[in-house]
Amino acid sequence: MIALPQTPSFRLNGRRALVTGAGRGLGLAIAAALAEAGAFVTLVARNETEIAEAASALTARGDQAESLALDVSDSAAVATALAARPAYDILINNAGTNRPKPMAEVTADDYRAVMDLNVDAVFRLTQIVTTRMLAEGKRGTVISISSQMGHVGAANRALYCASKHAIEGMTKALAVELGPHGIRVNSIAPTFFETPLTRPYFDDPVFKASVLSKIKLGRVGQPEDIMGAVVFLASDAAAMITGTSLLVDGGWTAE
Repeated sequence: MIALPQTPSFRLNGRRALVTGAGRGLGLAIAAALAEAGAFVTLVARNETEIAEAASALTARGDQAESLALDVSDSAAVATALAARPAYDILINNAGTNRPKPMAEVTADDYRAVMDLNVDAVFRLTQIVTTRMLAEGKRGTVISISSQMGHVGAANRALYCASKHAIEGMTKALAVELGPHGIRVNSIAPTFFETPLTRPYFDDPVFKASVLSKIKLGRVGQPEDIMGAVVFLASDAAAMITGTSLLVDGGWTAE
């Protein structure tokens, strides 16, 4: 009798997940996917009302979830809040921002706003969460929501591209450093998705046409399109995957 290998589980039962920027858009979809897969999910965002409603919607369908109102750019507040909670097995760095404009028009305030949230806050939160994993001997996983713009360049996005290329470099370096401890670090790089943040851009038919001309599948992403990728990378099904970026870009970067 041939002994057949068993497919690793995509379930996340018994694991604790922290998702930033979880009140709406991709963050809410990610939190919903992890909770549906069995994880206890802490939804983090600055808008207390928004994430409380999101967490309530998850618990109403039978999932395990809680809300935590935090500005992830405030590392001291984050450290205090997380010290009072059990360690996490899964960290999803989703909170981010963008201020697209020609490079010559980027102000010091633009620079700090984008780099503080997209890079500094990600580094500090990852440091806090993984230090706790190491202290408790947890084999966890970190997933940062990057962008296709972390792999290519585009006009009017020098600042955003810089921040996302930084995330890709950070992901690889942390994978090397934390891999021996059983902590996997990856990124997911989506294309343009339709969310409350991006929807106003698509009201411009010229902009929308230019975007669709580069997405080989012929449509912008919907929040549901990222859910399976997150569950896969967070689960044992991806146990041998670290230091890489999963492009959910509809083929944008294929040429």
